[in-house]
Amino acid sequence: MESNNTYKIKLGLFVSLGLLFLFFIIFLIGSQQNLFSSQIKLTTKFKNASGLQVGSKVRFSGIDVGTVDNIEIVNDSTVQVDLLINSDVKQFIKKNSKASIGSEGVIGDKLLTISQGSATAKEIKNGDVIRSFEPVEMDDILASVKVTAENAEIISDELAILLGDINDGEGTLGKLMNDESMAQDLEKTMENLRKSSKGLNENMEAAKHNFLLRGYFRKKEREKRKALEKAQQEAEERQEENKNK
Repeated sequence: MESNNTYKIKLGLFVSLGLLFLFFIIFLIGSQQNLFSSQIKLTTKFKNASGLQVGSKVRFSGIDVGTVDNIEIVNDSTVQVDLLINSDVKQFIKKNSKASIGSEGVIGDKLLTISQGSATAKEIKNGDVIRSFEPVEMDDILASVKVTAENAEIISDELAILLGDINDGEGTLGKLMNDESMAQDLEKTMENLRKSSKGLNENMEAAKHNFLLRGYFRKKEREKRKALEKAQQEAEERQEENKNK
């Protein structure tokens, strides 16, 4: 009789512990899925759900504020996503907020992010539909990186060929860099240009002192001074008008 009572006590404790563990699991799952808090329902639409799943997190300003409740294909170009959002944060989400699909880290689980709207916009209400912008697919990014890498490889090969031709003295640039006589001719040409420029400046200075051309240059100097005085006067008038305003 005593052993039978001991067995019943152990069985009761085992069942009680099992029930407590079950309630704990239910509470934990419910807390993660926001089943025990007041919520409102929002809807958004995408062309591509991009791996989003029912139960995925919804974030606003970096904080988990809800979960994805349902994903439904409306037609061949539209996917409807229903969200459950905690009621205590709806005052911060505006009607012009937008939804986007992202991920936790580079290869983490997909989640839905709601952007901040303008401060003057009205807050969302239960059943509202918010706008969205399409996610950037990883395949598109990898394809773009691949094209860039291929182009860089082509440019590197062409640059290597060009440098090889220059070192071998092939092509116009190669001949110019490896032909000493051509380099000397180029140096002489630059020296002649410098001398010609210096001679032109000396001729202009001599012309200014020439009796026949002196009047022309003086006229040009007067016109230049008048233009400068006029510009200064206009600037002073604008400053005076700004002070009066």
